[in-house]
Amino acid sequence: MPDAITTASVQEYKANVELLMQQQDSRLRSSVTTDSYVGKAASVVEQFGEATAVVRTARHADTPLLDLTQDKRWVFPLDYEWGSLIDNEDQLRAIVELTSPYARAGAAAMDRAIDDVILTSMFGTNFKGENGTTSETFDTTNFQVAVTVGGAASSLNVAKLQSSVQKLLSAHKGELMEPVYGAISSFEHDALLKEIQIVNKDYGNSAVLVDGRVKRFMGVDLILTERLNITGGNRLIPIWVKSGMYLGLWKDIVAEISKRADKSYANQVYLCMTLGGTRTQAGKQIQVLCDDQI
Repeated sequence: MPDAITTASVQEYKANVELLMQQQDSRLRSSVTTDSYVGKAASVVEQFGEATAVVRTARHADTPLLDLTQDKRWVFPLDYEWGSLIDNEDQLRAIVELTSPYARAGAAAMDRAIDDVILTSMFGTNFKGENGTTSETFDTTNFQVAVTVGGAASSLNVAKLQSSVQKLLSAHKGELMEPVYGAISSFEHDALLKEIQIVNKDYGNSAVLVDGRVKRFMGVDLILTERLNITGGNRLIPIWVKSGMYLGLWKDIVAEISKRADKSYANQVYLCMTLGGTRTQAGKQIQVLCDDQI
């Protein structure tokens, strides 16, 4: 009788599906300006320089004719794609429907690529000029916060955030009229938790920590991501205003699930997108060097 009970026992398999730990959404897309384009390249903005008034020195003087500088910012498209096959035999042996998790994994890959495009264009070479042939590198002389504070290298701290905001205010002639964002990793977030100005309510009129997280400080909305670049042991922390970064979309994320006759009618999961990024002008992004070893 006990043997019969053992034989009758069954194993239950739950049809729950989860992706392995990974960034599944774009953290930065909502913090930049976006628009749609067609063609092999696009001018995202027409720019006009600062005018200067002159003193009139005589009656009936000639009208002054003063040049006003003009420029264009360009964005060039990059094509991204991801695909995978699900054999019919694999689906028959699986307890869950496979196309949905495959599509979710592909969409997560696309969203991470969007963040990578934004971060690369944040400090990379951008293009300007009449036809987009003039290259521009990031101005580290005027818009970079050094890794050293008080003679010693450090991770992100209040002093570096203060310096970043000061540089933004100076570039904007003393007034910021739009949201300011910063991207940090868990490493910099941990460093901020060691700053007394952040954890002590006596330094501000409201609590900085929200559910144990530093989400906003000194008017900067902080976004957590683990995709920031590291150069020479220093993590490159961007602080920017929304109009300072541009994401051009030729084609937003498109997903297709279809049968492949040439692959024994296996299901193909395919995703693609076409997009590009650029800075709009110098002074709207600040690069903060943070020691990644401390």
